[in-house]
Parts: sequence; structure tokens; C-alpha cells
Amino acid sequence: MKHIVTACTVAAALATALPNPADAFSARNGARVNPVNAAIFEVVPRGSGRTSDIWCAASEYARRQLGAGWKTRVYVARGRDVSVTTGRRSSVQFTIDPQAAGISPIEGGLFKTGFTVGDSMSVSQADGLCEPVPIRF
Repeated sequence: MKHIVTACTVAAALATALPNPADAFSARNGARVNPVNAAIFEVVPRGSGRTSDIWCAASEYARRQLGAGWKTRVYVARGRDVSVTTGRRSSVQFTIDPQAAGISPIEGGLFKTGFTVGDSMSVSQADGLCEPVPIRF
């Protein structure tokens, strides 16, 4: 009986530690975006995910879920790594508040080829990387 109680306690703890699927946001390109904590969110792309698709999903989440303006900067909080919210092999973490996330912003150019911590784009710039949604008749 003691083992059953312990197993139930562990299962309950794990269930509360994992993100609720209802909390996940689906970007128009199919990427999932999950909150990691109050300051950081994680983009989990379909497949390995192109750089442009990941920035696109980050901008869409910042705009639609966090209410960020078009000029708000979206910062890389952690480069490509295993997802902490889903366990998938590829994800990138972002923030719109680098101070709260504990990262130092990097000043740089407009062309992004990867995900360096502190690098950023405005919501508008990242949204410009989104592919148009096809219109079907």
C-alpha cells in the first residue's frame, strides 16, 4: 500500500510539473509555443525547423499571446537545444524582457543565421519571415 501511495504522489508531482497542453500556442506555421516561466517562452518547431519558421512563431506568440507591439524586441534566451516543455529534440527559447530572463542583449545587424543568446529582432522584423498562408478556394 505504501508503494501505491508513493507512486501516486510521484505521478501527481510529474503531472503538475509538465505544461498543460491547453497552455500551448500553435503558430500559423505549425510550431508549438509553450511558456517556460513568467519571462521565457519556448518555440518547438515541426521537424527540425527552419530559422525563419522559429522566428516567425516567436513573433506571433509575442504579438498574440503577450500583447507585444510591432516594435517590441524578441530576444533569444537559449539557442537550439532539447525542449524543456516537451522533450522534443529541437527548440529555441525567447523573451521580450531580457532583464527578467537574465540575459544581456546583443547589438547587431538585421540578418540572423542562428540563435545566439541575446540576439533579437523586432516583432515586425520576425513577422516578415513568416511565409504567407496559402488561400484555398
